[in-house]
Amino acid sequence: MALDSPDSLMALSIEYCLRNLEGTLCYLLDNETLRLHPDIFLPSEICDKLVNAYMELVHADHNFELHQSFFLLFSDPRSTRLTRVQLREDTVLDQDLEAIGSQDLIELHLTNCEKLTSKSLQTLGSFRHTLVSLSLFGCSNLFYEEENPGGYENDDRLVNPSRQVLVKDFTFQGFSRLRLLNLGRLAEGVDVETLLRPLSSLTSLDLSGIKLCKATFLTQWKDRLSSLVLYNMDLSEEHIQTIAELIQLRHLDISRDRLLSYYKFKLTRKVLSIIVQSLVNLVSLDISGHVMLENCAVPQIEEAMGRPSMEPSKSSICPLQALKRPLQFLGLFDTTLCNQTHIPAYKVTGAKNEDQILNAIEAYTEYRPEIASRAINHLFDIARIQHCSQLLRALQLVIAALRCHKYDKSIQVTGSAALFYLTNTEYRAEQSVKLRRQVIQVVLNGMESYQEVTVQRNCCLTLCNFTIPDELEFQYRRVNELLLSILNQSRQDDSIQRIAVHLCNALVCQVDNDHKEAVGKMGFVTTMLKLIQKKLVDKMCDQVMEYSWSALWNITDETPDNCDMFLNYSGMKLFLECLKEFPDKQELHRNMLGLLGNVAEVRCLRPQLLTPQFITVFSNLLDSKADGIEVSYNACGVLSHIMFDGPQAWTMEEPLREQVMDRMWAAIQSWDVTSKRNINYRSFEPILRLLPQELAPVSQHWATWALYNLISVYPEKYCPLLKKEGGIVLLQKVLELGKSRQETKEMARMVVDQCSNFREDHMDTTR
Repeated sequence: MALDSPDSLMALSIEYCLRNLEGTLCYLLDNETLRLHPDIFLPSEICDKLVNAYMELVHADHNFELHQSFFLLFSDPRSTRLTRVQLREDTVLDQDLEAIGSQDLIELHLTNCEKLTSKSLQTLGSFRHTLVSLSLFGCSNLFYEEENPGGYENDDRLVNPSRQVLVKDFTFQGFSRLRLLNLGRLAEGVDVETLLRPLSSLTSLDLSGIKLCKATFLTQWKDRLSSLVLYNMDLSEEHIQTIAELIQLRHLDISRDRLLSYYKFKLTRKVLSIIVQSLVNLVSLDISGHVMLENCAVPQIEEAMGRPSMEPSKSSICPLQALKRPLQFLGLFDTTLCNQTHIPAYKVTGAKNEDQILNAIEAYTEYRPEIASRAINHLFDIARIQHCSQLLRALQLVIAALRCHKYDKSIQVTGSAALFYLTNTEYRAEQSVKLRRQVIQVVLNGMESYQEVTVQRNCCLTLCNFTIPDELEFQYRRVNELLLSILNQSRQDDSIQRIAVHLCNALVCQVDNDHKEAVGKMGFVTTMLKLIQKKLVDKMCDQVMEYSWSALWNITDETPDNCDMFLNYSGMKLFLECLKEFPDKQELHRNMLGLLGNVAEVRCLRPQLLTPQFITVFSNLLDSKADGIEVSYNACGVLSHIMFDGPQAWTMEEPLREQVMDRMWAAIQSWDVTSKRNINYRSFEPILRLLPQELAPVSQHWATWALYNLISVYPEKYCPLLKKEGGIVLLQKVLELGKSRQETKEMARMVVDQCSNFREDHMDTTR
């Protein structure tokens, strides 16, 4: 069994404060602007966590409220200190960065902040004396400014490069302490050489996705540069010569996405040998995606025998035999080299086995979702066809990928598919409550953020792997809202509709009445009725039709408001139409009559059932043999509650009350009291209220028969329930009533005797 590791007290406190800013750290100025209480000072250890956790909550929790003035809380270094900040995606605006412009930041990581414009370049300049690490990955509009400043309205000016011009006069002049810089996916046209020339202390540089005709300027850092990333750069011989001169490199990434077609450069055995022999300090190398022009592998006949070895001298990849020691990391994803036996590296990315695949997901998720999604697809195959041996790691990596890329179709499709197999029964024992909750949250995020058929289907199927409603209780309202949203879409995929209705039905079964009433107010009842109406139009009685009636049966159980809603939205009309259109559908009839039994339990609604048409239909269904006794039993239950209101409530001339009661007696006497039931009672209260009365002996007899049947067939479940709810006392009153029929009294006595003889076994709790 997987163990839960609780969150730290710091993490819990940070999250609580962020969810309750006004009640803890802040007050509202002018009812809209957050302000820090004047007596509060927060050190960087807390401020950094507040900002970074805030960003996580913004992207991971749909209920978390985005505060427009949040970053203003950190505008004054005298009360708040920031040093290491990570911001991402389009929730970050120029004014947010400007708000923290007075802070002495050491690290600033901006990832895919596409709404940042050239205004933020000026703010970056305010950090130039302290910044050591800076990432501008994916901030594609940062180097654009308005072509006509002041010529546009405020709401009509942002992030449209076609109406903006490239900033060419910004450089990193004055950033004297900057060591680590990530410019991945920099705007095309920026002069990288001029931009970087002032940086004298650079040790790590990421130029992913940038077209770089000449790379000789990199040699200005040949004695310092230890990490260079040139992912998706179309290399040339000149690039390779320059790289070979960077003798201090410990990490080199020249990988590429093999699906892109613009590459001219081909990695050869000779080039790989030059890299390995020139860069003697190398501990990490990534050549993923390269198609080798010639075979770099040792001929199989010459390959070293024995178990796989990391010794360079035994390497199956010839150029790597020149290594002095095994690499810490070697990227071989989307290459044939990952299939070799002897690879001189401790961690390898590839698709040969589970370990390589998980390494790839881990290495590429943050900045390369296009690669990570393919790696997750390989993991999906392992979980589906083989067996995932590193379940905890696999789940954590897929969850991280889905969180990081909520709006990336490929990640959402492959990730949700992998989760379906990684959470099934085979792996369940290895998963903690905390981990399964994390899965549920990212699944719901996917359903909410990406309205795509495959994602929706995968997410719904994954939810079916959980115990419903228990495991979804902590997100109960949200999951119901999302499912109802899916079912209310104008165009629906049949399979998604079927799964969503099934989930809706499961969610309202075995939950308390407060939950049912809340879901009813969300539109649950009306949504199910619309589905039924559509199926009637299509003349189709399928699982969606049956699940919809079953869901209505469950949600109306002991919830008068939902019963009222069913009647108000033409539920009885649909009931009659379904009976007429599908006369032989036993499961459908059982579900519909079960629902009407719930409606009949509500005294103020019974007059709406007391019409000649409805009473005739219920009376005729007494003779039904559909689904054993269930349809007849439920029809009799509906009529029993109606009869309980007495003869004065019966205002119809036809059919006569006495005639209907005679048919009820005949139906009850035809039932086998040992019948196994397709029904589940959480409470006997609606049945017990029919016992101590003399207005309708047949209602009393139906209630007594129901209790006798249930405690006879399922004594372990229903004897304790009957005792708990005071049923024995009420049955004894039946024995004392003069107008109770003798056969009713005999059955009541048998129920009392059987419950008296029933003893709960409290000793053996292992069964």
